[in-house]
Amino acid sequence: MKHYAIDQWVDFTRGVVAGDEAAQMLAHLRSGCADCGRLSAFTSKLSSICVGLNSAPVPESSLRLARAIFPVRMQDRPKRGTRLPVEMIFDSFLVPSAVGLRSTWQVGWQGLYRAGDCSVDLRIEPALKSSRAAVIGQITNHVSPAVEMGNLPVSLRSGKQVVAETMSNRFGEFQMEYDQQTQLKLCILLRDSKSIQVPLKKFTSDQPAAKSRTTVRKRSEEQ
Repeated sequence: MKHYAIDQWVDFTRGVVAGDEAAQMLAHLRSGCADCGRLSAFTSKLSSICVGLNSAPVPESSLRLARAIFPVRMQDRPKRGTRLPVEMIFDSFLVPSAVGLRSTWQVGWQGLYRAGDCSVDLRIEPALKSSRAAVIGQITNHVSPAVEMGNLPVSLRSGKQVVAETMSNRFGEFQMEYDQQTQLKLCILLRDSKSIQVPLKKFTSDQPAAKSRTTVRKRSEEQ
């Protein structure tokens, strides 16, 4: 008597076995084989559980935590992909100080870029007394705001090394934590083999804040 393995019963339960073989497996079950009967019952129960789990809604907060724990490995950019030219629209480091203030202490940095029809709004928040930082951003289509920018691979790269990676949510938002280092760039893979790359190396340093603190301290000592 021919018996069937568990992978065959899985295919049988899913309904992907060819007609003749499916008929033979069904006849084998009806013959009263105890071992195959147990396997068939197990795969049927497993299939029912999986269908039930797939239909249950998963909160967006749980998805974000899962992506943070198990980052999605992004595929290499196609060789013929197009990198969109990037233009900086706003840089918080270039904003003049308010009238009457001798200096400012700006811990984080915020910037806005345009690339084709897309806008990339970024904010970098360095951790205090640590080399780590967080980048928070959102990519939108400023020409057609209704276009959804979700499920886009976003990564931080230093040369060919991937420092951190994630996927944008349905609002085009993303967030990553990383160790600050040189030659860092933010890469966003768009659809149609297009990509956006934004250099971040000059914004991850705390030199502006340190310089500002030194200036304030010197002026206080002079007074």
